[in-house]
Amino acid sequence: MGIEIERKFLVQSGAWRSEATGTPYCQGYIAKTSGANVRVRVAGDRGFLTLKGKAKNLVRPEFEYEIPVDDAREMLEMWCHPFIVEKVRYRVALGELIWEVDEFLGLNQGLILAEVELSDPNQVVPLPDWVGEEVSDLAQYYNSSLAYNPYSSWPNT
Repeated sequence: MGIEIERKFLVQSGAWRSEATGTPYCQGYIAKTSGANVRVRVAGDRGFLTLKGKAKNLVRPEFEYEIPVDDAREMLEMWCHPFIVEKVRYRVALGELIWEVDEFLGLNQGLILAEVELSDPNQVVPLPDWVGEEVSDLAQYYNSSLAYNPYSSWPNT
């Protein structure tokens, strides 16, 4: 079984940008239930279909499959529009870890999150000085939540 072990943080400065290259992402959710969601994503010129289960102690089942990018675009338009999450994802290598920094666009503009995937939920993660509050367990920061309750609609944003 595929699994994902991930921690997520708010980003508090732009210091990460100097060594990062970005890829545009567009994604939506075909199905979302209490136990799982099905995401379709276009990342640059590649398409993906991903099934994710509920997280428990930072660990969640995840199955991801590459699909033709034209199929992914069609699925986004047919089943996800207008509930789309757009962002630019930057990859930042720090030590042995790769941080993924998502700078959101559209209705989620102004939100920047950093994620790091781990090999073990108890793995010690040295935090770069540009990360702030951890939001791993806050559902409002999940991309699947941002599709339907965008950052621009939150109070005080």
